[in-house]
Formats: sequence, C-alpha cells, structure tokens
Amino acid sequence: MQTRKKYIFLTFLASWLLLFFFGGDQLHRFAFFSRRKVEARRNWPHWTDRSLLKSFADPEELLSDGDPSLPSPRERQAARLSVYKNSRCRMETCFDFSRCEKHGFKVFTYPRERDQPLSESYSKILASIERSRYYTPNPEEACLFILSIDTLDRDHLSGQYVRNVDEKIRSFPLWNGGRNHLIFNLYSGTWPNYTEDLGFDIGQAILAKASFYTESFRPGFDISIPLFSKDHPQRGGEKGWLYQDSIPPKKKYLLVFKGKRYLTGIGSGTRNALHHIHNGKDIISLTTCKHGKDWEKHKDTRCDKDNVDYEKFDYQELLHNSTFCIVPRGRRLGSFRFLEALQAACIPVLLSDGWELPFAEAIDWGKAAVVGEEPAPWFLPQIPSAVRCIHPERVLAFQQQTQFLWDAYFSSVDKIVHTTLEIIKDRLLPHRSRSRFLWNTLPGGLLALPNFSTHPGDFPFYYLHPSEKFTAFIRAVSPGGSPSQPLLRLIQAVSRSQYCAQIVVLWSCEKPPPPSGKWPQSTVPVTIIQGREKLSDRFFPYATIQTDAVLSLDEHTSLSTSEVRLWLVDGLAACEDILMNVLVAAVTKLPPIKVTQRKQHKDTVSQQNPSPPCSPPAKRQDCLNQLADWFGYMPLVSSQLRLDPVLFKDQVSVLRKKYPRLEKP
Repeated sequence: MQTRKKYIFLTFLASWLLLFFFGGDQLHRFAFFSRRKVEARRNWPHWTDRSLLKSFADPEELLSDGDPSLPSPRERQAARLSVYKNSRCRMETCFDFSRCEKHGFKVFTYPRERDQPLSESYSKILASIERSRYYTPNPEEACLFILSIDTLDRDHLSGQYVRNVDEKIRSFPLWNGGRNHLIFNLYSGTWPNYTEDLGFDIGQAILAKASFYTESFRPGFDISIPLFSKDHPQRGGEKGWLYQDSIPPKKKYLLVFKGKRYLTGIGSGTRNALHHIHNGKDIISLTTCKHGKDWEKHKDTRCDKDNVDYEKFDYQELLHNSTFCIVPRGRRLGSFRFLEALQAACIPVLLSDGWELPFAEAIDWGKAAVVGEEPAPWFLPQIPSAVRCIHPERVLAFQQQTQFLWDAYFSSVDKIVHTTLEIIKDRLLPHRSRSRFLWNTLPGGLLALPNFSTHPGDFPFYYLHPSEKFTAFIRAVSPGGSPSQPLLRLIQAVSRSQYCAQIVVLWSCEKPPPPSGKWPQSTVPVTIIQGREKLSDRFFPYATIQTDAVLSLDEHTSLSTSEVRLWLVDGLAACEDILMNVLVAAVTKLPPIKVTQRKQHKDTVSQQNPSPPCSPPAKRQDCLNQLADWFGYMPLVSSQLRLDPVLFKDQVSVLRKKYPRLEKP
C-alpha cells in the first residue's frame, strides 16, 4: 500500500514538473520575453559621434520603416499583388507554344493608330522589331505580339502617359488576355510612392521592364531591361571608352559619385549618407540638394556646402577617370548612370536593394559589377576599403567585361530589343538555347546563333589554338557540264599548299556535276556540293567544312600557292562579298589581312540567275553605304599597307623615300 502511494506521488510530481517546465515556458515566452524584446528595441545604442551622422535616420524612424508618409512594406506588397494579378505566370502556363510551331519565332507589331502619338523611344523599339529577321506583317504567322500603344511611361504625371489603355487593349481581337504578348516599360508609378503600377492589367503578357523589383519579377517569364534615355541611338552606338589595358589600371580616382541627393522620400537614405566617404583625393562623392520645386523647404545645414562642392567637378570627367562608380537607386531602382558607367569602363558599385538586374537571366553581372546592398549607416564607410582590396588583375577583368557587355547588348536600342527577343526565343527551345558561357564571352549571344550550334567547340572564338589548316571553297558557275580549265588550274594550285585541308566545290550550274574521274588528282580530298544557284550559298556553313578558316574563291580566280596562307575573301561582282567582310569585322573587331583586286573577269552565271558581269564602283559604294546603314556604323577596320613588288609591281623604292616613317615600329 505504501509502495503504491509512493508511485502515485512520484507520478504526480513528475507531471507537475513537466507542466511547469513546458507550459510555464510557453507563458514565459509570451509574456516576459516579449516584454524584453520590446524594451530591447526601444533601447537603441547611442554613439559618441552621433553628431557626425545627422543625415541618417533616427532610431524611431527606423522602427517605423522610415518616412511615415511612405507606405509600409506590407502596403507596398499589397500594391504589387494588385498590379501583377498573374504573379505565378511562367512560360509553361501563360504562353501558347503552338503558335510558334508552324512558322517558328515570328513577331507581329500592331498597326499604328493615327490619333495615338508615340514617344521617340517607343518608336525606336518598334522600328528595331520591324527591321529584325523575326518580323512578320501577318498576325496568323506570329508567335509573339507587340502593342502599338506606347506603354513606356506609366507615370500619370508625365505628358507621355497614355490613358484608357485597359479599354483599348481589351478591344483588340488578338489580345487574348495578354497571352503571347510582350509589353515594354521604362517608368512605372509616380510621386511619392513610385509603386510598380502600370495603370492597366497586363494579364498573361510578358513584361520587359526597367527598374524591375525582384518580388514582382516572374522568373523565366518577365525580362528586366536597362533604363535608357530618348537619346539612346537606334543602331550602332558609341564604342566603350577603355583605351588601355594596363595593370594596375591607371586612373585618377578610385571611387566617384555625382548626383542628386533626394532630401526626403524614396531613394534618399543612401544618397543622404554618401558625403561621409568623400575625401577630396581619390574618392569623390558629391550631391546637390537642388532637386524638385520644393527643395528649399527641406534643405538642411549641409545643403549650401554640398551645392558649392557639386559645381567644382565635371560629371563626365569623373566618369572617364575613375575605376569604380557608385550606382545607387534613384526614385526608382534603376538609373541612367548604370549604362553610363558601363560605357566609360567605370566598374559599377550597385547599391539598389531588390533590383532585378538587366538581362540577369543571361548575363553574369558578378563579372562586370560589384553588386551590393543599400548599406546601413555604419557599413557605408567600408565600401572604399572593400574596393581597394580588389586585385588589379580582377579590376582589369571587370573593366574589359563592362566594355564587352556595353558593345554586345546595351550600346543601342537595336541591341537591347534583339537581346530581349533572343532570350524569349531561347525559352521556346531550351535544348537549342545559348548557354551562359556564350552570352558572357566574346563575341556574345547575339552573334552566336543556336541555329548553327550551341556547343562552344563549334565556334572559332572559344579555344586558344585554332587549326592552321583551311578549306578552299570554290564556287563553280560554268555553263557546260564539265569543269572549266581555270577551275582545274585553281584546284591544282590550291591543293599544293601545305595549309590546305580540303577543297569543296559548290556546283551552281544547271547541269549536274561531272563524275569523279573528270576531276584532277589532288593530295587533299575534293568534295562536290550541289548549289541552289544563289549568290549567298558560298557563305552558308556547310557541314562538309571541317576547318575554322575558309578560303572563299571563284573559279576564275588566278592564285599562286605562295598567297594561299593569307586568309582572304576574294570578291564577286555583287554585294555579298562586301557583306561578308563587314560581318567578319563586326564580329572580330579586326581588320582584313588582304583585300586585293587583281584583274576583272566576266562572271558567267546561269540564265535563271542573271547578274551584270561587273558591278560599277558606284553600285559597290551604294552597297557599302547600305550595309553601314543596317549596322548603324561602319564596322570595317583599316588594315595595314602591304607592299608586294612581285605581284603588283609597286614602286617600293619610291614609296620608301616618300614615306620614311612607314618602316618604323
């Protein structure tokens, strides 16, 4: 009996202890610890140098999420959800792939409305699309649709804001809830909150937007584009400004910033604190309070000094002579400063929380920019020491990558639009899409077409030691059924070269090619390909060609074996030879080794494809002018002079006396 009472007592005691430790602990957490947490939040630390940090937010402001006039994070999230109602859209759920199966990737732009003006930037975007190889005027063939309504500026205070967009797009029979549509936008929201409200329901459309917030971005569906001005060139664009690849990089300044300060509102936090890193020597950080109509109402004691110092330095001079450029957020996440820094080879130091960087789906920004966060007050002074620790070799690699990205994807509206289209096209056929390696390595994704190959080994740009052999590619247009004597002599001459790996004859004649017994004996293999009687056939990447270098010849070309080592494109009396030279120069940024004109001959072609025997110089010049217009600039690079007294009877002795500096290194 006593034992039984003893066990009952021990059981009761154990139950009471368990209740105390677990149940009491929960009450303890809810009451005592919550009270301690509130007290800890209120007891904000006091720094001894607090007087030096007056421009920073007070603890009370931090606890209340800053400016009380601004929306809270919860309110901002609710606003974004109301704008992007189809926030779960992906290519698999909101894109009709069947529209792209029959005719491939074709893009249709809606017809212009006479009473609907277009901004200069949107006109450039539409022009770029309509000039691209993907454009179709037939909506039945289209895989992707572009609105003719200008949606770039959705700030309702702007003069370019288009009203009643919802009503207009719902009246379009092709709209279909936005499916298979692409919408471009540069500015969204307005003062003071600058939310991402576009003012209309985009539905299931793909959004190509500047200043894209990561919480609104739909991965694998939307595309983040850079913010560019109305003066951004349509085609071509200026080159980058990195002229010397020196280690260590020799620039006057290490880190610079010059811009508006924003006394209140969104974007003011970081900019108000940037003056703390200014040392007046290798770190220049200048801000001005002169922004907006009411800036004097909000000016503080620093404004007068900041405004005076701001005028002492030229923005372009700082941009061109600094290694790093601070790129903080503006009122919106992106700014024009981003592209300006890329062009100037000033490595961007990005301080913009939540910004989905432009084309981040394809571009590795870790190789071209220092990607940070909007720093806390005590962290901002650490930025100069952080960039000083970057090794000079890596700094040079950063600078070189900024130049590559600028030239490949951002220097013109054409390249921005084409990059957007190519990213969407890659999503349609993932097994034939470009790898990030192709996007982030010269010559870039726009020039490495997946229709040819997606393997880097198939391109001559991605390995160190290309083969020293070449393929002689000869276009035959003899009207007879047997090879002409000039063609036979040319095959024999080329085959004697130690650098020739194979000879490919493109038979562009009406009659079939002769049997193998009528071709000359050669130490290298000779392959005959039936052509389509088109001038462009000679530049098609045939699978038969096994080498990187291709010596493109005409059957009437007179060539000696000593010349064969020079990789040249010998022209026909048409435009495609100039196009090939221009294209090669645009991709490689290198001059031709030799472009020579020996003697003119009559180019014999079939009756089905007649052409003049020799294009006059005026037509050749028109062709060159047209190509320069297509590219937006002249891609050809000047080559060095070659003196050849044997082949060309040059008066070398006379030229050496006339140009004595020619032989100097």
